[in-house]
This record gives sequence, structure tokens and C-alpha cells, in this order.
Amino acid sequence: MSTNSQHIALLNDLIQTLKDGQAGFKAAADDVDSHEIRTLFNTLVLQRSKFAGALQALAQSQGESQPETGGSVSGALHRGWIDLKAALTSKDEHAILAECERGEDSAVAHYREALDSEDLPSNVREIIADQFVEIKEAHDKVRDLRDALAVK
Repeated sequence: MSTNSQHIALLNDLIQTLKDGQAGFKAAADDVDSHEIRTLFNTLVLQRSKFAGALQALAQSQGESQPETGGSVSGALHRGWIDLKAALTSKDEHAILAECERGEDSAVAHYREALDSEDLPSNVREIIADQFVEIKEAHDKVRDLRDALAVK
């Protein structure tokens, strides 16, 4: 596989990760009563959409005629687990936050893996690195909210 093809595959993988997160946060926002948590989740839905759009444009600039537009199969299974967990625990916000944090662990790992890739063009690396900072911040906010609910 050529280097450019590898870059496009990497971008498409990150787009799927972002779309998974977008759908997961949307489902989670619908299952929480807390205004604070719902607002955070809805903010993250918009963030993931914006990030995915930026990576789709970047993939097109690298020669991809049809960048990813959806999530992954494993992401769909993860979202289904969130729905099941929420139903089984009567909308237990701690459990929902725990599952969202698990999803964020995956996003952080995908971004780290992408940044570990050799020979990324500087413009691609810069955008991924900028997004990674915000992905990590989102992870930490979700984790902190989960931990705060655990002590109540």
C-alpha cells in the first residue's frame, strides 16, 4: 500500500472513531436527566461532527474521493451496549458515564496510534495533534464527572 493510501486509511479510521463517538454521545445524551451531563454530551456530539468534517476534507485533499461518513461495526455494538446498560440500570448516569469514558479510551488510543505513524505530512499531523488535545480533554471531563458521581 502506498504511503498516501496509508494516510487516507488512517484518516478514514479516525473519521469512523469520531462518528462512533458522535453517535454514542447522542444516545447517551438522550438517556441522562442531568442538564450538565446532557449539555456536555451534546457539545461533544457537535465537536465530533466538526472534527470528522475536517478529516473528511483532509482525506479529500489527499486524494480520497469518498471519505468515510459513518461509524464502525464495533462502534455500533458499543453504542448498543450503552443502550442496554442504560435500560438495565434505569438510566444510571454513573454507568452511562463509565461507558462513555470507555468509548473515549478507544478514541484516545486511535489518535495516539495515528500520531505514532511515521511520515505523516505535517499538515495532517498538525490537525490530528490539535484534535487529539481536545479528545483527551473530553475524555478527562467524562472521567471526572463519572468519578464525581461515584462519591455521591
